[in-house]
Amino acid sequence: MTFLQLFIIAVVQGITEFLPISSSGHLILIPFLTDFSDQGPLIDVAVHVGSLLAIIVYFFKDVLVLARGGFASIGVGTDAPNAPAERRLFWWIVLGTIPAVLFGLAIKLGAFDSLAETWFGITVVEDDLMSSIRFTDLIAFNLIVYGLLLGLADWVGKEVKSFEDMTWRDGLIVGIAQALAIIPGTSRSGVTMTAARFLGYKRVEAARFSFLLSIPAVAGAGVLIVPEIFEAGSVLAFDALIAGVLTFIAAFATMAFLMNFLKRASMMVFVLYRVVMGCALFYFF
Repeated sequence: MTFLQLFIIAVVQGITEFLPISSSGHLILIPFLTDFSDQGPLIDVAVHVGSLLAIIVYFFKDVLVLARGGFASIGVGTDAPNAPAERRLFWWIVLGTIPAVLFGLAIKLGAFDSLAETWFGITVVEDDLMSSIRFTDLIAFNLIVYGLLLGLADWVGKEVKSFEDMTWRDGLIVGIAQALAIIPGTSRSGVTMTAARFLGYKRVEAARFSFLLSIPAVAGAGVLIVPEIFEAGSVLAFDALIAGVLTFIAAFATMAFLMNFLKRASMMVFVLYRVVMGCALFYFF
């Protein structure tokens, strides 16, 4: 793979994974606008690892809180003054991850194959799903609809809650929203921020909540691709290293930008971008 291909894939993935604008809606454009071949499972794992490390580094203090909560849940460090609160936060994140896991397993087992073909004309087992025009329509539709929902949530949602105020109910609701992100064009960060804003979380805290909840999701997505590496027998180790590093840089910079941007601005710019992007996909494809 050329450095240009690795750079484009890594940067697009790193940026769009964390901005509420849908990574799938952008990644689908790469093969249409270039002559790049498929990057393969090893590069997919590399960009997921780069994204995961970026989250851990940027939110290192919060990750430590969740880690202490996990240890406290098995009896380690239970005498610490903040142990009960940290334990609760850990389990609410776990609870919020369960819906996405169940939904992902259902898709893996083919539970929605007939539904996708009936409703959207998508044959899930076809070799090149990304080339399906109906698949592109689905992405465009979700970009617009979930973008408008994000705008509505940001408009009506109160700004009163922070991550530390999370309850099991909030964790579960945002987790169910995260499960919807498996549908292309929805945007994992976008739909979780939408749910958090409807629940009254501040804009910055909605993004913080979304990123922390993404740790198990991003890690799990990377793990699911590992068997494909062994099947493909890929030896593109150096390419994977470059892709991982570039994704880490792009993802870290994106999170820093978004957290600072939301301190002084609304999410309306992302809503407008999604609507324009969705309309463009409908027009061109």
